[in-house]
Amino acid sequence: MLVDDDASRHTVLVGSIGLLAAAAWLALWTTGQAAHAAVHEHHHDAAAIAAAVTPGLVTPARTMLFVVSSWTVMTIAMMLPTSLPILTTFSVIVGRRRDRPLLLTLVVIGYLLTWTAFGAGAHIGQLLLRQLVLSSSWAVSHIWMTGGTVLVFAGLYQFTPLKHRCLEKCRSPLSFVMGHWQGRDEARQALRLGIDHGLFCVGCCWALMLLMFVVGTTSLVWMLVLAIVMAIEKNVAWGRRLSAPVGVLLVGWGALALVH
Repeated sequence: MLVDDDASRHTVLVGSIGLLAAAAWLALWTTGQAAHAAVHEHHHDAAAIAAAVTPGLVTPARTMLFVVSSWTVMTIAMMLPTSLPILTTFSVIVGRRRDRPLLLTLVVIGYLLTWTAFGAGAHIGQLLLRQLVLSSSWAVSHIWMTGGTVLVFAGLYQFTPLKHRCLEKCRSPLSFVMGHWQGRDEARQALRLGIDHGLFCVGCCWALMLLMFVVGTTSLVWMLVLAIVMAIEKNVAWGRRLSAPVGVLLVGWGALALVH
């Protein structure tokens, strides 16, 4: 009976994350239809996309709210499923506690908070870069180099020690959870566990996620490809063998973009 209960809890957890991810993909597809024309017309301008999807979002604060919300939905779709090993391991460790659903929810919230903060920072960085580019006539005339540069940078990051250190943390869910869970001040520890896992996950995947600013945040095909690549890198035993080929591919793609 206890084994059946554990299996049932595992099924409910995996099913819940699956439903959340499916709902997020559906939301991305729905908003993508409205934003598609704006993306091509305004070169991925966040304010233009926000206005196309939700008319009236024209102030910087509301545009930021739209970007952060969209990034959070994208994180749920692309990244949350990759955290199932951590969540299932944590679920087993907390066992049959009455507050188990709350603790799992706090882990997920902490994880999403980290990625949402990264998304907000990336958007602010994009705005600052735009202002810097517009202040220089040379930069404006060479703006075509931006996409290729991001591709090369993302490819080179695939070979860095930081990338591989973060991947090792993500590939060791049991040791990670045991290192962050002592069973005291449970709610705070669960939230902190999610935040810390999010930090290592960002360390693994932030450069690849930045590619969304190159290929477009409404391209579901590219989102799916990147999600699969990151899931394999993080959770499959042979995922470490994928990092170098992906890095070479991105550097080559970026170099071609810069040359042509």
